[in-house]
Amino acid sequence: MIYIESGISIDESEIQMTFTHSSGPGGQNVNKVATAVQLRFDVFNSSLPEDIRERLIGIGGSRMTSDGVLIINAQRFRTQARNREDAIDRLVELIRKAVEKPNVRHKTKPTLSSVKSRLEVKRHRKEIKHLRQSVSYPEE
Repeated sequence: MIYIESGISIDESEIQMTFTHSSGPGGQNVNKVATAVQLRFDVFNSSLPEDIRERLIGIGGSRMTSDGVLIINAQRFRTQARNREDAIDRLVELIRKAVEKPNVRHKTKPTLSSVKSRLEVKRHRKEIKHLRQSVSYPEE
């Protein structure tokens, strides 16, 4: 079990990891050992509550597939174990962000002075543009 916060956890069986050759640090060892980790987490079929799932899909952005799978690639470190921990930590961090409920925005009206100043600027611009028009002289 991976614990996110109180009352929220995900089972390790919900996470799939594949290991590939890394382009990151490691020298010639990179060519021999599969140290990069690709973590796949199926958000649609996870045990997370519905509201957290929806926020996680929004936070996931380009890391989300059309099937609702969150993909995290980790290849910062030289060892497979460190990259695995890094991928899990990044997943936990994303889920923690999704747990936080966004603040509700309350509609407000503009102040009377801001409305007056906006209309005054509009009147001024109108006058400037009106003065640009060509003047027609009466024929004599």
